[in-house]
Amino acid sequence: MSLAGFNRNPELSLGQKILQVNWGLILLIAALAGIGCVMLYSAADGSLTPWAQRHALRFGGGLVLLLTVAMFDIRFWFRWSYPIYVVGVLLLIAVEVMGTVGMGAQRWIQLGPLTLQPSEVMKVAIVMALARYFHGMAEEEIVRPTKLIGPLVLVGLPTVLVLKQPDLGTSLILIMVSGVLFFAAGVRLWKFGVVAALGAAAVPVAWQFLHDYQKQRVLTFLNPESDPLGAGYHIMQSKIALGAGGMFGKGLLEGSQSHLNFLPEKQTDFIFTMLAEEFGLMGGVALLVLYALVILYGFAIALRARNQFGRLLAIGLTANLFLYVFINIAMVMGLIPVVGVPLPLVSYGGTAMLAIMISFGLVVSVYVHRDVRIPRRGLGEED
Repeated sequence: MSLAGFNRNPELSLGQKILQVNWGLILLIAALAGIGCVMLYSAADGSLTPWAQRHALRFGGGLVLLLTVAMFDIRFWFRWSYPIYVVGVLLLIAVEVMGTVGMGAQRWIQLGPLTLQPSEVMKVAIVMALARYFHGMAEEEIVRPTKLIGPLVLVGLPTVLVLKQPDLGTSLILIMVSGVLFFAAGVRLWKFGVVAALGAAAVPVAWQFLHDYQKQRVLTFLNPESDPLGAGYHIMQSKIALGAGGMFGKGLLEGSQSHLNFLPEKQTDFIFTMLAEEFGLMGGVALLVLYALVILYGFAIALRARNQFGRLLAIGLTANLFLYVFINIAMVMGLIPVVGVPLPLVSYGGTAMLAIMISFGLVVSVYVHRDVRIPRRGLGEED
């Protein structure tokens, strides 16, 4: 990656770009990470180790990475979108060949001292690839069904590889965030209806390919009380903790469900439940307000971009954050089946933190270079 990418925008020097950074968005991101540190400190029963300290250090490194990514001209990321996508696919293939197994799934690969989960990287790479693809299409091309074969392949290949790990939650996010980009690019609604109908018709067939534990999660979602000490244990304990928090919660380090180890995976998937038990409904609402502000920032940045690639990139990455938050919180409340999706910037996890910070770096890059024009095939430069 050449440092020349820093100064590809002749209108702005590096110092001017730093001043252009949306520091309000950075502050909101830092606030979310700070809440994560507090909750991980609580999850460890009042200790910075093993989670809170690492979370803070990862955020610090991620913040440097975010600002570095933001300084590169948006045209630099436009040129590298497809190569980054290819690297993401190769990493997913590497998981099949030499991946390590954890919690019954093969989702990680070891790269020297780093343990990487490529599916998290792909959540960013697929948005970049689709944003570039649709950037080069004229409006009359998007309405042709044959022109959608390319982006459907871009979505289908990594989705199949992620499903094989198996990781149903991430594969659903890949499909849904891709759907957002298809819609934002101008694909007609009736085509979504056709896809939805085909998907519904394929459910009985897809059910046969699900692993036994995935089938059990769906059945448990429909009736968690049917197996309160087995498959329904996690969600029932989560609901108990949510209700026990009341309006203002029991206080930091005072949550009985989490600190008596009734609540599973309290440092990752069920961290929102622990927060709600200790800080109550008001604490949960405050966290959701912070996420809502970050999402609004992201969509506002997309609307200000003067090139289609930047608009679609910011929309896709912001939608990705929304899906992370929605699926995690809906899961712990029992509104959808349990899937392994962390709460961004709050849950413990290195690759998830890396992917989120890179995503925000790209969104900030769109903002810093919002007046940059990128030529579109057969259309000349954008206004």
